[in-house]
Amino acid sequence: MAGLRAIPNLTVLRPADGNETSQAWRYAVANQNGPVVLVFTRQALPNLEGTAELAQNGLARGAYVLSDPTNGKPDVQLLATGSEVGLAVEAQKLLAADGIQARVVSMPSWELFNKQPKEYRDSVILPEVKARLGIEMASSMGWHRYVGDEGDLLTIDTFGASAPAGKVLKEYGFTAENVVAKVKALLNK
Repeated sequence: MAGLRAIPNLTVLRPADGNETSQAWRYAVANQNGPVVLVFTRQALPNLEGTAELAQNGLARGAYVLSDPTNGKPDVQLLATGSEVGLAVEAQKLLAADGIQARVVSMPSWELFNKQPKEYRDSVILPEVKARLGIEMASSMGWHRYVGDEGDLLTIDTFGASAPAGKVLKEYGFTAENVVAKVKALLNK
């Protein structure tokens, strides 16, 4: 993924579910500004609550707030792309049960998000909420600009693991419980 993002004028889209996929396809077909790559997971993904409506405008802007906490301002922001968005939503529920308010941001395209006005970017990734966790089953390269100096990452910077998906995901820490543990560590810094 990181290598793809270094190709000039290339737009990378990593949809989180079928709703984002249909919007990604719509964007790719209508785009006249350069090549577009759609990057899909091999896992079967459920459609996430809210993406049917929110992805209609949010995907073309590169990122959008998928879910805000019900009890006010977030304590932490979970920034995810592709299948990892569902993991962030699952972790948000566990965090809420522990009294931690989390915002979930779906980030299907850094390239499109970076082109948005600062006001929009700041409305999606709140600058005042420094506790941020970037979640992507790929390289950490590039994520630091979104999580900042006080954030953390759940990424993979190695290559070559082979096993059933559930085993690999657990081994690399891509579980809701590990996301919760990483968020708690962030908040206790």
